[in-house]
Amino acid sequence: MEDNQQSKQATDRSDLISDDGKNCKSIVCQRCGSKVLCAGMASLAEKELFLPSMRKKSNLSSGDTSVDGDTLTAHWFVDDMFTFENVGFTKDVGRIKYLICADCEIGPIGWHCLDDKKCFYIALDRVDHV
Repeated sequence: MEDNQQSKQATDRSDLISDDGKNCKSIVCQRCGSKVLCAGMASLAEKELFLPSMRKKSNLSSGDTSVDGDTLTAHWFVDDMFTFENVGFTKDVGRIKYLICADCEIGPIGWHCLDDKKCFYIALDRVDHV
């Protein structure tokens, strides 16, 4: 059954990726529908990242050490923060800034490590595609 779920996820992603490996649909916030990325601006990346559970920005950057969340592996990758249409960043949490919706401030929808200025990840499971 696990193999069946994995093949279903791969099939589900095929309608999101163009022939050149970019997102073929716009990426929008699940909560408010605000556009995060335009079509054709991000590449699919398989990288294991931990993202805290979705909540408002004010609760996200608090120093709580017992954070619940998800380890996600499928992400949209961009190498320039100015590629985004509408995204916000939390205060530094260690060496990480979490990406949030700039309109409704829900997040994290993605991840950015301060050690690498050219790596921005948006989790496929935390956004909608239209």
